[in-house]
Amino acid sequence: MTPNPTTGPWTLARRTARMNPSVIREILKLTERPGIVSLAGGLPAPETFPVEAMRAATARVLASTPREALQYAASEGHAPLREWVASHLREQGLAVDPAHVLITTGSQQGLDLVAKALIDAGSTVAVESPTYLGALQAFTPCEPEFVAVDCDDEGPLPAQLGAARDARFLYVLPNFQNPSGRCMPEARRIALVRAARALGLPLVEDNPYGDLWFDEPPPAPLAARWPEGTIYLGSFSKVLAPGLRLGYVIAPPALFPKLLQAKQAADLHTPGFNQRVVHEVIRDGFLGEHVPTIRARYRAQRDAMQAALVRHFRPLGCRWIEPRGGMFFWVELPAGLDATALLPRAVECGVAYVPGAPFYASRPRAETLRLSFVTVAPEAIARGVEALAGVIGEALGAPRAVAGAGAAAVQPALQETAEAAP
Repeated sequence: MTPNPTTGPWTLARRTARMNPSVIREILKLTERPGIVSLAGGLPAPETFPVEAMRAATARVLASTPREALQYAASEGHAPLREWVASHLREQGLAVDPAHVLITTGSQQGLDLVAKALIDAGSTVAVESPTYLGALQAFTPCEPEFVAVDCDDEGPLPAQLGAARDARFLYVLPNFQNPSGRCMPEARRIALVRAARALGLPLVEDNPYGDLWFDEPPPAPLAARWPEGTIYLGSFSKVLAPGLRLGYVIAPPALFPKLLQAKQAADLHTPGFNQRVVHEVIRDGFLGEHVPTIRARYRAQRDAMQAALVRHFRPLGCRWIEPRGGMFFWVELPAGLDATALLPRAVECGVAYVPGAPFYASRPRAETLRLSFVTVAPEAIARGVEALAGVIGEALGAPRAVAGAGAAAVQPALQETAEAAP
């Protein structure tokens, strides 16, 4: 066999042709440059990480069960942690048997396991429009055909689910969605589940942001309304720390064994030490005190961004909805503008964001962008939004004068992602 000039003696699997770099990860590299106000990354604020609680819990685990914590562990997960997850979800209206809780290495692994268990090459997967970019990346190697379900400010339109009739599942984020920030109200949840059940369309419900509400908690999960037809994913990344890589999947009994087998093949088990430390932290109600402090911090930053957008973006004709929780604003620029094309100029002016196009499985909207507010101080938010408004205003006055020297640092990754998009 003639060596490939790019891969040498290695022959890549066909599926790798559809893999592409995360545009968000590429943009995050730019934020390391001095003076950049990054409104790009979907990272939780590091100031919220419970360092002292983690340090104390680590010491207790190493004192009480050191060898057990450092040994191989059950693939299903640490039993007390699985019981805690089931109890926590029961408080939110979702009846869960601990036997149906699978602890995963982050909720991103949960998406990967779902893909391996449910997607065949050429099968159809339905997603929101826009949707979480990481889900598209997790599903794409299994070579599905994506169907984008039309959405409004309340989520997927139930009347549009007919287009996804033959899909293996509909992937949906009801609470403070990434990237749009929208939260599905009660009436829409009822209608969506009713429509999905009538079609026999299973749901994969992803909920990494549901605890980050600012004024009132979101309605009960979709899984509470159709437990046998819904896989539910959750995460500790946004309420504790993402470096722990700890999440969970709640699966119907018919699916749990296959997800477990996929988990065993992937990594045997999520690190038992991490599981024991997290359980030690949360077992006595720590999150009940800790999460409200995160909400208060993020609410203040949300308010700062909302005020800055009203002041600087509204006069330009931009549109957005004020999120009631989560981490993101989703902005629609005036018609004719391209958020990807504007990014190099924005970086030159000291601000970074994520263009919206990569969040679409099909029919990308070039005039959209995502702004994250949780890792930036209010005064920096105001400065960044003002700078970005200047770039937008410049583009409205002179659409061609938006690219400069910064283009070389940004455009290749964006172009590669756009060309390889599913």
